[in-house]
Amino acid sequence: MHAHAHDFRSEVERGGDGDAGALAEAVLRDWRKAPLSDADRALSAFGEKLARRVESMEDADVAAVRAAGFDDTAIHDAAQVAAYFSYINRVAEGLGVDLEPDMPPRL
Repeated sequence: MHAHAHDFRSEVERGGDGDAGALAEAVLRDWRKAPLSDADRALSAFGEKLARRVESMEDADVAAVRAAGFDDTAIHDAAQVAAYFSYINRVAEGLGVDLEPDMPPRL
């Protein structure tokens, strides 16, 4: 997760949406408590469920993200990103890839 925080900070900075570092740290600690928009909360819930409990995904999960303002292309893109990160994290974990030197230790 920490490895992706840098990318997130860059996206926030590019969007000009305030203190990118503080927002990235808040999301990293717990996205549910971070100062996110309702749309970003819906997208985060969707991504988390897809990554952690894919077997429980249902039409209502997609409907919730759509109701938050995301179109089918954005939902598809979000699903692709969540699935990719799940995949690449499993590959790294499965092969015992060492964390980068500046990454905090695994908990």
